[in-house]
Amino acid sequence: MHADTLARRRFFRLAATGLFATALPAAAFPTLGHAQAAAAPTDPIRALDAALLQAMKTGRSASFAERYEMLSGPVDQAFDLDAVLQTSVGPRWATLSATERDELRSAFRRYTIANYVANFDSYEGQQFQLDPAPRSLPGGQQVVTTRLVAPGGSTTVLGYVMRQTPSGWKAVDVLADGAISRVAVQRSDFRGLLSQGGSRALASSLQRKTADLSGGALA
Repeated sequence: MHADTLARRRFFRLAATGLFATALPAAAFPTLGHAQAAAAPTDPIRALDAALLQAMKTGRSASFAERYEMLSGPVDQAFDLDAVLQTSVGPRWATLSATERDELRSAFRRYTIANYVANFDSYEGQQFQLDPAPRSLPGGQQVVTTRLVAPGGSTTVLGYVMRQTPSGWKAVDVLADGAISRVAVQRSDFRGLLSQGGSRALASSLQRKTADLSGGALA
């Protein structure tokens, strides 16, 4: 498959499904201390881009589980998973028990990291280009734009909606092609599953998708 087409397909598949995660830092990639993370909304995305590029170059010479560990930390640094999950679930989040919430957090985390691992698994000369000047949104949020540029010149654009948190700047949404909200797409799917079978149905769906993405490595 042509590298330009492959790059665009991967980026838009990630934007349309789920791409947030929480985990421990990975020493192999650029990491951010608390003060540094709070300094600029571009910092976590720059670190994430570097980690993704390294994972792509590593490719399938490493196992799925190994690449999962490689990407966990940088994704955690970049996103506020709890905020994304709560927004996607909606008002029903307040009615869930602590156990149900923890189960959803765990399933969402694993699914998110697995999405990254599955979609950024080969390198064909692509490069990330980060816009150093974020775009301001109401409420103090910032949109950080990053581009995946393929050797043929095709460019795929993602806008990370960043919010200042006690742990620094974190992404709370991703805009595919600069406009399509991943959270909005996900919200419909999540709430449908919750209506049909409650939190267990949503958690089970995320677990099945994770197992499929990982070829059973993360069953």
